[in-house]
Amino acid sequence: MVSLQRAVESDIPLIRDLAHRIWWAHYPDIISDEQIAYMLEQGYSESALSAQLADPALAFWLVLADGVAAGFLAISGKGDGAYFIHKFYLDNTQRGRGVGAAAFETLLNQYPDLREARLNVNRRNFKSVNFYFKVGFVIHHCMDTPFGEGYVMDDFQMVYRKG
Repeated sequence: MVSLQRAVESDIPLIRDLAHRIWWAHYPDIISDEQIAYMLEQGYSESALSAQLADPALAFWLVLADGVAAGFLAISGKGDGAYFIHKFYLDNTQRGRGVGAAAFETLLNQYPDLREARLNVNRRNFKSVNFYFKVGFVIHHCMDTPFGEGYVMDDFQMVYRKG
């Protein structure tokens, strides 16, 4: 059984642990170790997570599989049923078990007004790109976004349109 639970400040250590486990298991074949460390520090330090959790425009959720934290996601509304998924990460032990698809379906149920969702995903992140295809996303466009320290996020922006 998969459910979503709104993340709170006391979840920061759990989210940081999940992020580090997920990123170090998943990204070494996609980006350099130096970029992984930099991006984790930028997005998952205690202060960065605290700011994200305090942002009223951003809903940060823990993904629970059988009551145990298996990942996290963050989403914000853009108005008129349009949303942006900033984060959607699952522990690698959950891959291939249907947890991701169930979490996405649960997310859709959480936002009944959702008519469109967008997200960015690294173009070399084939497993995730294929997962997003499986749940109904399509590639909208490619984008290269400077991230700091000379790093560039070379992403697809993907879009999901409901019904």
